[in-house]
Amino acid sequence: MIRTAICDDEPKTRAYLSSLIQAQPCPCEIAEYASADEYLADQKDIDILFLDIALDPDGSGSDGMTLARRIREQGAAVQPVIIFVTGYEQYVFDAFDVGAFHYLVKPVDEGKFAGVFARAAEQVMAGRKTPQTARPLVLRFAGTNKIVPLDNIYYIESSNHKAILHMKDGEFACYMKIRDLELELQEHFFRIHKGYLVNLSYVSGYSKTEVALTNGEKLLLSKYKYPDFAKAYLRFLKKGAGL
Repeated sequence: MIRTAICDDEPKTRAYLSSLIQAQPCPCEIAEYASADEYLADQKDIDILFLDIALDPDGSGSDGMTLARRIREQGAAVQPVIIFVTGYEQYVFDAFDVGAFHYLVKPVDEGKFAGVFARAAEQVMAGRKTPQTARPLVLRFAGTNKIVPLDNIYYIESSNHKAILHMKDGEFACYMKIRDLELELQEHFFRIHKGYLVNLSYVSGYSKTEVALTNGEKLLLSKYKYPDFAKAYLRFLKKGAGL
């Protein structure tokens, strides 16, 4: 079951997007919200959020971009895949600043919607399955072994001959080469830059220059790594979705 939400101040738009979601082949729950405050007050775990960028019916300043930033800053265990719905193409590039997965321009085309939804659903299913089945990472530290579950790691950074693990519960540094970790974790992580090894389960979106994570952080993506990263990420999603 994919838990979806639509946050748009236009009732007709909510009804139309709801009908498109219901037409998709996978079973979905659908929640509708007319404002950012309604969405935040409900506190539901959402897998895919269709969010209007121009959302601000009462002039409060809580537009879609502001809501997306607040969601990313919360650092909740379940971060939704955000798909912006907008009538203004000039806001498209701003979407990457909050780790948006994609954007749809109004009026939303049914075929375009189906393609974007399918890819978003693949990401959701990959995030549910992969971390639990992956073996943990074992690190040698101060004469003892430290066991780190892979689903606790957002990404690994190389700095001053150390590998710094950026995790849900803080950071951990050890004297290891990021190249060695890359070889060990290649099924679940990808080296997007000489300094970053990213957990593919926590990728929420990417452009040709950066990768956005579900915790709200954005990391530099090397232009030389971009083609291979895009292919590896697609393979990862397909594997997680059982395709």
